[in-house]
Amino acid sequence: MRVSVVGAGLGGLALAQGLRGAGIEAEVFERDPGIAARFQGYRLVLNPIGFQAVRDCLPVRWHPLLDEIVMDASAEQLVLDPQLNEIGRLGAGRTGIVVDRQVLRHLLLTGLTVHTDAALTGYDVLGDGGVRARFGQRDSVAADLLVGADGVTSAVRGVLSPETVPTDTGVRFVIGRTPLTDEFAGLSKAYGSKIAGDGVSLLLGAMRFRMPPKQAAEQLAPEVTLPDIGDYVRWAMILPPNGSLEDLTAQEAVLSRMGGWHPELRALIEQADPDNSTLLSIRVVKPGERWASGPVTLLGDAIHATSPTGGNGANTALRDADLLRRCLIDVDEGRQDLLGAVGDYERQMFEYGAEAVRSSLEKLPAFAPEAKLS
Repeated sequence: MRVSVVGAGLGGLALAQGLRGAGIEAEVFERDPGIAARFQGYRLVLNPIGFQAVRDCLPVRWHPLLDEIVMDASAEQLVLDPQLNEIGRLGAGRTGIVVDRQVLRHLLLTGLTVHTDAALTGYDVLGDGGVRARFGQRDSVAADLLVGADGVTSAVRGVLSPETVPTDTGVRFVIGRTPLTDEFAGLSKAYGSKIAGDGVSLLLGAMRFRMPPKQAAEQLAPEVTLPDIGDYVRWAMILPPNGSLEDLTAQEAVLSRMGGWHPELRALIEQADPDNSTLLSIRVVKPGERWASGPVTLLGDAIHATSPTGGNGANTALRDADLLRRCLIDVDEGRQDLLGAVGDYERQMFEYGAEAVRSSLEKLPAFAPEAKLS
């Protein structure tokens, strides 16, 4: 069996890695001109399902390495004012495992065949039940299954389910990262909490590695090369819908809304790496009507993109990857036919994927009351 995965995000790479471990041929096609063309290195919290999913997709020999490059999530979630005074609580804190997306992505890339500058232009279902993917800058590729793991603007979804389109909530946010130095020790209670300002919310999260990733790989899995990065603070400011950014940089847009804020908070933004700070819009994709099962399916944000306020986007994509991996192993070992296995995957994925989107939107008004949710 041969599987073509479109999209080199966490979900697509986890699927390819899991299939590779099971002896199933899988290639990844990424539209970016290179693996590092865009910075993709922010802190994520994986719930038990998401962490177990990525663990199960990785070779067992890498599990000790994975355990060394993560940290436990803090359970406390406060609401603070701009002077860091506690003014409320967000409710039960999130527990789980904190990972760095860039580090995890490099681990998942190890040993895979990934073709970059491979933007999908379409696909054709073949008479033998297979599928042929067409690309703008490379030859077409035939496979038994084509998996669209290519994000909110999925080219695969555009052909498979053109009526399923992203919804823009109108909310934008700026995200960035700042090295975690002793200067920011006083901000520790703000990590994992929401700082409520005038019409904006600032969210902070610390990333502290149990062992520096590069060093951990050298010691525990020399065949793996991980980025040489240290501890940092991930920050994100949720902006009001339709607010003017006045051609500001990402850092300037945040600082312009922090007049009179605690000096350590302002210093955190001032000392951020400008190359790793960016403005994003919050768009969601709600699973609609299922298509007829065939040799093409979707995974992750391509079919159920969530609001980041739900904290479940990566978790759900990794859950997809592990579920589809298990279904395809059943095919490879003769316990199920391909269409039946894909149908089983889609039925389950549509159910929990729709719930993930609903849950994430339910949490969005606490950070952006004017968000458009319909």
